[in-house]
Amino acid sequence: MSIKPVHVIGGGLAGSEAAWQIAEAGVPVILHEMRPVRGTEVHKSDGLAELVCSNSFRSDDAETNAVGLLHAEMRLARSLIMSSGDANQVPAGGALAVDREAFSAAVTARLESHPLVSITREEVAGLPPASWDQAIIATGPLTAPSLAQAIAEATGAEALAFFDAIAPIVHFDTIDMNVAWFQSRYDKVGPGGTGKDYINCPMDKAQYEAFIQALIDGDKTAFREFEGTPYFDGCLPIEIMAERGPETLRHGPMKPMGLTNAHNPSVKAYAVVQLRQDNALGTLYNMVGFQTKLKYGEQVRIFRSIPGLENAEFARLGGLHRNTYINSPQLLDGSLQLKGRAGLRFAGQITGCEGYVESAAIGLLAGRFAAAERLGQALPLPPATTAFGALLGHITGGHLSSEDEPGKRSFQPMNINFGLFPPLEPGTQIKPADWEGRFRGKDKSQAKKKAVSARALADCRAWIGTDRPAQAAE
Repeated sequence: MSIKPVHVIGGGLAGSEAAWQIAEAGVPVILHEMRPVRGTEVHKSDGLAELVCSNSFRSDDAETNAVGLLHAEMRLARSLIMSSGDANQVPAGGALAVDREAFSAAVTARLESHPLVSITREEVAGLPPASWDQAIIATGPLTAPSLAQAIAEATGAEALAFFDAIAPIVHFDTIDMNVAWFQSRYDKVGPGGTGKDYINCPMDKAQYEAFIQALIDGDKTAFREFEGTPYFDGCLPIEIMAERGPETLRHGPMKPMGLTNAHNPSVKAYAVVQLRQDNALGTLYNMVGFQTKLKYGEQVRIFRSIPGLENAEFARLGGLHRNTYINSPQLLDGSLQLKGRAGLRFAGQITGCEGYVESAAIGLLAGRFAAAERLGQALPLPPATTAFGALLGHITGGHLSSEDEPGKRSFQPMNINFGLFPPLEPGTQIKPADWEGRFRGKDKSQAKKKAVSARALADCRAWIGTDRPAQAAE
């Protein structure tokens, strides 16, 4: 008996992962991607799963970091995005960062070669037709206006918007390594890393204060009228952080903790700008946390005031772009299905999750739900104790109502974090590790995170039905 295909609209991280999970379940899938028929303001290629912002999937620590735990759960579920990321990693301390072009090429090649995947290059201008009885909309931060309008009309709810962040990228050979030095914070070694994976540019107090003032005074690009939505706190422009107080950046992306100037170890930097490797060749480095709405000329002028970047040449300058997402707690059920239309699901950033990994994880879940439904199988929701379940719970109903407007959702995008997980069961034994020195004060907190992570992985294995280890690819 032939199986009717599931349609996936959008070939980004979420759509690519959804298509892969559907096909791996034995169900045909048609993946609709509008590029290159219709481009976007930020995409540079027609490759699937193109990374348009950072090249980092963030921490790969599955014991004490929630996003690292999500990595591990996705590996248990045989994620295409994670396996392609593991195969194309570049050094990044304790984080998993990838060569963005090689990563996209790998995802594209694997989907193109899968016998149950068909890729159609076309714009889907409206909601899927009724004949597509199983479909997933995973159109991401730059949903085409015609489709966004169709979604708004069908749901009766206004689409909300925040701004996605793009950090500047610098050519490595233009960085003055007589001033800057290689070091990961606290010398932490991560996947593919050595403990010396970031370039660090130090500032003394006077340099930092002048830099903060320059950010505040610099000319910014004005937002268009339709972009009048508040920022998401997870990707604030660096100049907005500076405006929040002179110490904000020094306790955020420019914090000096865990770093020792290799050129002058006895002098403690007042603040540090970090750059992370952006491609496998090591020729490009991105400025960590430096998303900005400064005009291009201002970016060059101000960022060249950073010690070590006086002669920096930029492969790409920073920016922010609009991202549209729906009011998921109101509109979607627990399986990411639109409450008013059976068989139509949403996945990725359009659901209100934030981050590459989170978007791909929601695509993974949507794909599994759609495949199971197509096969007539009952797939239970992932336990709330897992990273999958915690993130899904936030998107589909875990957000609290606004205090000043009872009953109205104040839903905003969210990265995965341990605050989304249910508390440990009473009586759970938490034994702080016997760590030394600077980590001693964090023992109890770290041990609690380890207990939450261990519970999550055990419950995720049971949900998936596997006993395989959640390790990164060799």
